[in-house]
Amino acid sequence: MYLTSEKKVEIFSGYGKGSTDTGSPEAQIALFTTRILHLTEHLKVNKKDHSTQLSLLKMVGKRRRLLDYLKEKDIERYREILKALNLRR
Repeated sequence: MYLTSEKKVEIFSGYGKGSTDTGSPEAQIALFTTRILHLTEHLKVNKKDHSTQLSLLKMVGKRRRLLDYLKEKDIERYREILKALNLRR
């Protein structure tokens, strides 16, 4: 599997408040971004995989809602996560 437990701990410790911080918006956004990048590469090869395409669109929407929430609550944390993940608005 492409996303092992060790990889998740690495993501959470890098972007969250600690290795067990799975609930902060930054950690969730980082995890969604990793999964989105993986599914994007998968869809480049498998163009007719419609179930994966639907999953990708749902994940992008969830990440967008988390980013909107973070922007509303704390604009500095929002800007930091955008810069850290190389996302653009």
